[in-house]
Amino acid sequence: MNLSRPKDYADDPPSGTLFGGHFDESDDYRYRRPNGMDDWLIFYTIQGNGYLKTAEGEKRCDAGQLGFLRAGVPHEYGTVPGSRWNFYWVHFQKLPEIDYLPQEEAIVAAIPEGHMRSRVELAFENILSDSRERSSFWHLLCETSLREVILLAAQQLNQRLDPRIEHALQYLSRHMSDSIRIEDLAKAVGLSASRLSHLFKQETGESVVEHLNRLRLRQAALLMVHMGRNASEAALDVGFNNYNHFAALFRDMFGCSPRSYLKQGRTD
Repeated sequence: MNLSRPKDYADDPPSGTLFGGHFDESDDYRYRRPNGMDDWLIFYTIQGNGYLKTAEGEKRCDAGQLGFLRAGVPHEYGTVPGSRWNFYWVHFQKLPEIDYLPQEEAIVAAIPEGHMRSRVELAFENILSDSRERSSFWHLLCETSLREVILLAAQQLNQRLDPRIEHALQYLSRHMSDSIRIEDLAKAVGLSASRLSHLFKQETGESVVEHLNRLRLRQAALLMVHMGRNASEAALDVGFNNYNHFAALFRDMFGCSPRSYLKQGRTD
């Protein structure tokens, strides 16, 4: 694997090669391929600002954004003047998941702050580590990480929710069983409590409390049916301290009591 800094107008890597690197470049950095390349190229900007330029125009690839350059497309990419560009990059052959992305020469997808960005960064770290070590199944492991990143990008491009609400949804999912205050959630996503409540309802069609209760109730149902938990145990597991409140919400959502649901062995 060649991890040296690429040269302007450099030759394409050998066809079928999967390799990548981590660069931190000043604003004199640029890379041109007037004839395109045989493979795909993916970027993830950690800090700073990069650009991707094709005949369709120029797109920025800023911090927390994924960028893709399509195979066979003449292009240039580099650091935005006056900035630095700290980024991961990987060359790879087309994977089936690419078809979920827009049919554009250069594609940029913003990844919300929080767990999802950590997930993307870890995927790139795994790709670089596995491709360097080249132990058993390294190529399949790299492709698995790439598939995850591509699908996360496609998910963001399809959902188009406000990034702060995406962050809030991730926070609620990860802290579902904790005692969550709207003030703490608002602080985590950089909004006031009132602004978060309004924007959350506008973007998702439900309140923060309604969404959190729905997450908890679905998880409780799964725990009862698949993990042998009784209704009281499942309620506590997902964050309900009052069983009667849990049971009333459960009945509203599923149309029966938790115990009846368990007896029926339902999985909806």
